[in-house]
This record gives sequence, structure tokens and C-alpha cells, in this order.
Amino acid sequence: MNDRIGIVGGGQLGRMLAQAAKKLGFHTTVLDPTPNGPAAQVADAEIVGDFKNAEAIRELAKQVNVMTFEIESANADALDELLAAGHDINPSPQTLALIKDKYLQKKFLEEHTVPVADSIDANSREEILATVERFGYPFLLKARRDAYDGRGNALIEDESQIDSGLEKLKGRMLYVEKFVPFIKELAVVVVRGKSGEILAYPPVETIHKNNICHLVLSPALVDASITRRSEELAVSIMGHLKGVGVFCVEMFVTADGDILVNEIAPRVHNSGHHSIEAHETSQFEQHIRAIMGMPLGSIARIAPASVMINILGERMGPAEIAGLEEVENIPGLTVHIYGKAETRPERKMGHITAIGDTLSEVRARAEYARTLITI
Repeated sequence: MNDRIGIVGGGQLGRMLAQAAKKLGFHTTVLDPTPNGPAAQVADAEIVGDFKNAEAIRELAKQVNVMTFEIESANADALDELLAAGHDINPSPQTLALIKDKYLQKKFLEEHTVPVADSIDANSREEILATVERFGYPFLLKARRDAYDGRGNALIEDESQIDSGLEKLKGRMLYVEKFVPFIKELAVVVVRGKSGEILAYPPVETIHKNNICHLVLSPALVDASITRRSEELAVSIMGHLKGVGVFCVEMFVTADGDILVNEIAPRVHNSGHHSIEAHETSQFEQHIRAIMGMPLGSIARIAPASVMINILGERMGPAEIAGLEEVENIPGLTVHIYGKAETRPERKMGHITAIGDTLSEVRARAEYARTLITI
């Protein structure tokens, strides 16, 4: 029986994938540089090694039947070589290679007439200044690779900020993106199975602080037209990408009701964490079902409304969690702690999900619970 799954990356996403795999009767081995990290604590085995290391990835392939990844930093070339040698790897390493370069991702979407913000490859001060005539101020200076939670972005509001932006992103390939004055950020988690079936979860609204996802509201507070169009857009994008599994499409909504794709994640995603409690099949179980060739599960809601709030680190040092006993008896509330040994400011250490009848009710409950927990 092909029942052994290899996961490249062992953070909280790998942890929840391993939990979902165990529920379905599969064994998991994770590859991560941190011994006994979040995923290793629940997986069947761990290989300690860098997920960019080709030899470590090849060693993982020897121990499993099916491979996947939970982080874009995974070595796409090594995975592609294994795919060519006959290994079962999803999503496609070719898709990973495309998406991990955000500029190439934007150009790919443009080629397939997917609406995105205008962008230009620019790496020097002179090249950046040349874009001002086209985009004006403000604009975003972005790193093409290894950028997440705003760590690869610099907002440039006037010429005096260009040098500081270049210093912040020093040594990285860059591009300039036109600033989009959006009024809401949406995310649609979408999954494709090996049969070709595609399911899209209802769009959620994501609220960020310091470029890090803070809250996820489901359903998104948008009209029916935007709900329908965002789902259709996510499904259409799946027609252009190779591989099966869960993807997340992040979008901007403008005051005129236009929808622009911000970026795509070829993996399970923070904006789908609420699905564990709020839908009949979570994004994590869907991903396992998809890569293992199983039928996809129902995405029906368990409750009319749900809110997810991230638990972010507040200081540097060993992780010490307090306040969990105070939230245990709050109805319709679940706390997930990721098991990270070290904390630092704004590091994702866990999340809270509240489900119920109305968004206002569950948001208040989730935010109250967050005030009771320190980490």
C-alpha cells in the first residue's frame, strides 16, 4: 500500500498536514532543519536537514511513496529531478518553481489574462526611478524570492525612501509593483484532486497588521457578485497551473469592485486554518486526499460564521504559554498551539478559531480569547 507521505518543511503547516494524514490512516515523514519541530512532534518520522538541500530531499524520497511540501523555499529543482525519475510529487515542482519567483508568477498570470497589479523588473536605483514615470508614488519595491509576511516588501512613498528600500532588500533580486489602493483583501483556498475535480472554499476576508495576517473572517463581508467572481477567478487559475493539492489565491478588492490577484501559494495556507473547525473537510485533509488520489471531501460549512486569529510571539526567548486554562470553557472556541520551542516578536506560535451564528459574535469571542493568552 502506498501509505507513506513525505512533507518537505516541518512548521505548523506540516504539523496540521501530518495530523490530517494520521486521521486518514497514512504515515508521514517530515524534512526540516529544526529537530523535533512542530510537524516532527506529530509525524511518524523526521529527517533533520534543510529543505533546500537536494541530498536531504533525495533521502526523504527513498523513505516515502508520495511527496509534497509546505513551504515555497523547498528545492524545486531537486523535486523536479525526482519527479522525472518517477516519484509521485504534488503540487508540481514546475508550479513551485514558477510561484516561488513572485515576478515570474505575476508575468505568468498576465499572460493568462488574470488581473494583477502592473509590475516591472528593477534592481538598481536608476531602474527604480525609471518606473516612477509609469507608476508614480507610492509603489512597492519587492523581493522576487523568499518573501513572506511583508519581509520582502518596501513601500516607497517618495524618492527619499528608495535608498532605504534598497538597503532593506540588499542582495536580492527585485521588482517594482504599482500600488493598489484596495479596500479589502480576500483569499480563496482551492483544491484539485487527481481526478481533475476542483473545489473552492468560500472567500474569506483577511485583515493584516504589519503585513502579517491577523484575522480571517468567514464569510467575507462582500456582496454576492464579488463572492462569485473571486471563486471563479481562483478556479480559472487552477486551469493554468500543474499539479494537484491545495492552493491559496490572495486577492485585492478595489473601491470600484475590481478584483486583482495579489499572489498564489502552492500549498495549504494561513487563511484556511479556520476550515479545521468551520468546514466538514479542512484544507489539510483536502490536501492529503488530493495528493493520495482520494475523492475530495465536502466543503460544506459546519457553522454560518467563523473567525481565525493568529497568536503571534511577543518577545524573544523560550516559548512559555499562559492563559490556556482561561479559554477552555469559551463555547465554540478552539486553540491550536504549534509547539515551537522559541518565540520572537510576530512569529506565528498558534491560532484561535471561533465558530458560531454571526461574524460579530464569533469575532468578539476570538478577540477576547486572544487577550487571555500570552506566549
